[in-house]
Amino acid sequence: MTSRVKSKALALGFTSVGIASAGILEEEGARLRTWLDRGYQASMGWMARSVAKRSDPRRVLPGARSVIAVALNYYADVPHGGAAGTGKISRYAWGDDYHDVLGAKLGELRDWLVAENPGSDASLYVDTGPVMDKAWAVRAGIGWLGKHTNVITSDVGSWVFLGEILTSLDLEPDDAAEDRCGTCTLCIEACPTGAIVEPYVVDSNLCLSYLTIEHRGPVTADVRGRFDGWIYGCDTCQDVCPWNLKFETPASEPSFLPREGFVAPPLEEWRHMDQADFSARFRGSPVKRAKHEGLLRNIDIVLGTADPGPSSPSSHPTPGG
Repeated sequence: MTSRVKSKALALGFTSVGIASAGILEEEGARLRTWLDRGYQASMGWMARSVAKRSDPRRVLPGARSVIAVALNYYADVPHGGAAGTGKISRYAWGDDYHDVLGAKLGELRDWLVAENPGSDASLYVDTGPVMDKAWAVRAGIGWLGKHTNVITSDVGSWVFLGEILTSLDLEPDDAAEDRCGTCTLCIEACPTGAIVEPYVVDSNLCLSYLTIEHRGPVTADVRGRFDGWIYGCDTCQDVCPWNLKFETPASEPSFLPREGFVAPPLEEWRHMDQADFSARFRGSPVKRAKHEGLLRNIDIVLGTADPGPSSPSSHPTPGG
């Protein structure tokens, strides 16, 4: 069954697939708690509400015995925008929403799995629910956790979406991936805001991906000056990774091809979008996550037309606040 699961996953278009035993993530859970205690989750208080579940898949799916981890390449071999009058959007958001694309493929795999094994239980997750996607990808041998906290695969680099299926089936586990970052610190040195505060630790309060997508409200002046053209997400740490430069391969999934205007968004044009324009343009796109107000704030910051915000950080926000 383990071999058949992997064959089916690859036939559905996944770039890679691996298996891990559904045990407690003791080390990963401890690191998560430390990260939360340091307030690095910023305003994402929901992350602190389910630590026990995140550390133990059996609290998510009673009777879970195995985790099927998958990765799907999304890389497009096109340079980012950022020239005069244009902004930059993270590569993962150039095409259709990965939750929909990856979720549909995982749904097919789950339905097949249950049909082949009547009486078994299975649940799927795509960056949703109390499941530690990166930890399971590492344990299942998909790739290792880079110092920028993205999972790096040895076949297509870190340009991958992750998902998993928790199942009651007892499948044969793969060996965990070995860390191959070595002494390299290029991602840490390249981060525009110094958000990678130490290897394998990102402070969301400083991370442009968090600030341009999840953060609501004004952005402090010292960070505003370091947006470097990014209006949604940030790929800087991945762009400089030697493993990406070596292994990145254009994705075969057409849903991830760049939409018109997304590689080098025209800032003045987008700046004048109203809510209806925003909803129409970003239907089925990850960019809708930033909300209309948030995207316009980011554009104003890059253009230098933003209203003055706080002059300096008031230290880190209260954890969960």
